[in-house]
Order: sequence, then structure tokens, then C-alpha cells
Amino acid sequence: MTRNDAPITIGLAIATAVFSAIVLMAGDLSAIAYGAGFVPVRLAGAVLPDGLPLVVPTWLTPLTATLIHGGIAHLVFNLVMLVYCGRMLEHVLSGGGIAILYGVGAYAAAGAQWAFDPVSVAPMIGASGAISATVGAYALLFSEQRVKAIGPVPAGVVHVLWLAAGWISIQLLIGAAGMGGVTVAIGAHVGGFLAGLALARPLLLWRYRDA
Repeated sequence: MTRNDAPITIGLAIATAVFSAIVLMAGDLSAIAYGAGFVPVRLAGAVLPDGLPLVVPTWLTPLTATLIHGGIAHLVFNLVMLVYCGRMLEHVLSGGGIAILYGVGAYAAAGAQWAFDPVSVAPMIGASGAISATVGAYALLFSEQRVKAIGPVPAGVVHVLWLAAGWISIQLLIGAAGMGGVTVAIGAHVGGFLAGLALARPLLLWRYRDA
């Protein structure tokens, strides 16, 4: 695999790995997570504690949160999913398409996490929400499983509903079991995945709009 295979996906993976490694080596994860992670209650104008080493504007935190991870296992798991799904998607959606998918997925994840608990003071960190968008799009575009219509519900809609139900179930199981001490943001994963399902076909049509 070379960067030329999927430059945007590989670039995102490299940036995430480098920044996350710097944060982990700095040894001040909690403080950085509060200042650069997505904290739902900040949308209500809550003031962060003084003395944080890094503070970014609230509107930007859904993106900066993707660059911060709670540990090596958390980081590696996310990078594997990003590269595996993102590389395939970039071939069919283009670099611009994967960038849109990832960015919208990050904000959809933050929005869903806020809706799940708008007064939460716990910072959401990690690229899982944005990567969930790539997983959702990958599952929709590359799934070999075909389903039939159920009554008046078209087969395409049934397919999307099955994929969403499967992903949500997996996230609930992960949340119940925990993963390396990292709190799993179920709302963010679900929101990102649904964004991926919604954007997959429009981005595909946009890529081949002049074909």
C-alpha cells in the first residue's frame, strides 16, 4: 500500500497517528481532551477550567477530537478501520468525496452525541464517529448481501435499515463490554454511521455526475 493509492485516507491516518502519539506522550491527556475534544455542554456556553494546555473554538472540536485518542489500542483499532474502509471508498468516491464523508461524519457524530446527552461534561475524543461514516458508506456500497422488499418498504430501504441495526447493535455490545478503559461514545458512532449511509450514494453520483 502506498500513499498514492488513497492519498486523503492515508493522509488522515498519518495526521491522526502523529497528533495522537504526541498527545499520549505529553502525558496530559485529560486536560487536552477537555480543551480540544468535543464537550457537549460547551454548546450551552459552559466555561472550561483555567490552565488547559490547548483550547480550540467549540465549533472546531468535532474535528480536533478525531486527532485525540485514549490509548494505543484505541488509536490502532480506529486506524485499521479507517485505512481498510477509507482506501476502498476513496477509489470510488474520490479524495474529495472521502474528505466530505469524513468531515460530515465527524460533525454528525458530535451532533448525535450532544443529542444523546446535551449537558454532558465528558469530552468525546477519537476518530470513531468520523470513521463510522466511512464504515456506513463502505457497508452500503460494498456489501454483497442482498435483501428483499418487505411489503411496501423497498429493498434498498430494508438494506439500509438492516445495516444500521447491525452497526447499532455492535456499538451497544462494545459499550456494555468496554474497550481498554475507553468510554465508548455510542451516540457518536450511531450518528456517524447514519451519516455514512445517507451520503454514500449522493457522493457516488456526484463523483460520476459527468459520466
